Amino acid sequence: MTAHDATSATEQPHALTGLKVLELGQLIAGPFATKLLGEFGADVIKIEPPGTGDPLRRWRIVEEGTSLWWHVQTRNKRSLSLDLRSEEGQEIVRRLAREADIVVENFRPGTLEKWGLGWEALSAANPGLIMVRISGYGQTGPYRDRPGFGVIGEAMGGLRYLSGHPGERSVRVGVSLGDSLSALYGVIGALLALQERHASGQGQYIDVALYESVFAMMESLIPEYDGADVIREPSGSALPGITPSNAYPCRGGEHVLIAGNGDSIYRRLMQAIERPDLADDPELAHNDGRSRHAERIDGAIADWTSRHEREHVLSTLDAVGVPVGFPYTARDIVNDPHYQAREMIQTIITAEGRQLKVPGVIPKLSRTPGRIEGGGPWLGQHTRDVLDELGIDADTQQALFERGVLHDTDTPTSPHAKKGA
Repeated sequence: MTAHDATSATEQPHALTGLKVLELGQLIAGPFATKLLGEFGADVIKIEPPGTGDPLRRWRIVEEGTSLWWHVQTRNKRSLSLDLRSEEGQEIVRRLAREADIVVENFRPGTLEKWGLGWEALSAANPGLIMVRISGYGQTGPYRDRPGFGVIGEAMGGLRYLSGHPGERSVRVGVSLGDSLSALYGVIGALLALQERHASGQGQYIDVALYESVFAMMESLIPEYDGADVIREPSGSALPGITPSNAYPCRGGEHVLIAGNGDSIYRRLMQAIERPDLADDPELAHNDGRSRHAERIDGAIADWTSRHEREHVLSTLDAVGVPVGFPYTARDIVNDPHYQAREMIQTIITAEGRQLKVPGVIPKLSRTPGRIEGGGPWLGQHTRDVLDELGIDADTQQALFERGVLHDTDTPTSPHAKKGA
């Protein structure tokens, strides 16, 4: 999709048009949740501290002073830069929260209460308010006051222990999975609360803990421990108890991923690798039997794949309906025709005027699809616009700017921008 295509998508109806969202978070979990809401039409106002803004602006690869990640995480949002620690800034947030449908925050529990911006205070002024609260350990419990980042949640949730090879130090997935899972649960909770509000007229808060969001993904971990006294262990590239499903070497140093664990799929796989003996063995007809002979089956598959180039393996197995693939790099993703056909790689124009490829929007709604409106905003780009909408007069605004409570940036995309403001 071209930059023009991405912009023209804003002319289509959106599922969350009319929804007002206030973001009081930073970095990953809270802002990822509001990104999802903004992609489907919600008006997201992001509060950023003056001077520095969200630390994500300087994370990972930085070009022209701005993180490239920023243009994904903060698209479709408006940036209002104010000092949350000041009484005047807190009052502006209260006024915004009175008009908001959803507030999303990911501070350590108790921080917003210290500023008079906690759930009790904001909901008293707006009984229909929905508040998504994402933290490391949740709003209650003995660990609530501990600082918690995604990687710690992944560890406590059980994922990190299983990541890696037996007997080796655990490894992490190369993305902030715990934060993103928590954001997804936060959005699910907000939408559930919105649905319930139609009946009751009342809001509620959603308490999301990073470790719980990861823990929820752990499948049979707990019943296997309780019912069979089994502690699941790391298993490298295999998936114990589900056979065959593993990574296999190819000639030339590459490898493929093969998931042949369905009964009929397994038979087709064994025929394709010229092992009819394994295809017809009644002991291997179903998954429980195959799992008892996983090493034997994996060895046979690896013996076949290692004698062929990766493309031959991919084409041979694809032809007989066996799920097969390989680990995509960023280059593979951008050049893949399926990604392109489903508009999952889009080109935007950033606030700096740069063309940049970014991920498309999911899920795909047939009638009210998501949108992308350029990249992330400049720090404070929409400060004056938002204050105008609140009815705060120009003199009051200017006094707040002069005292450092507010901040905006001189950019060609902001009609209110002034040098030195």
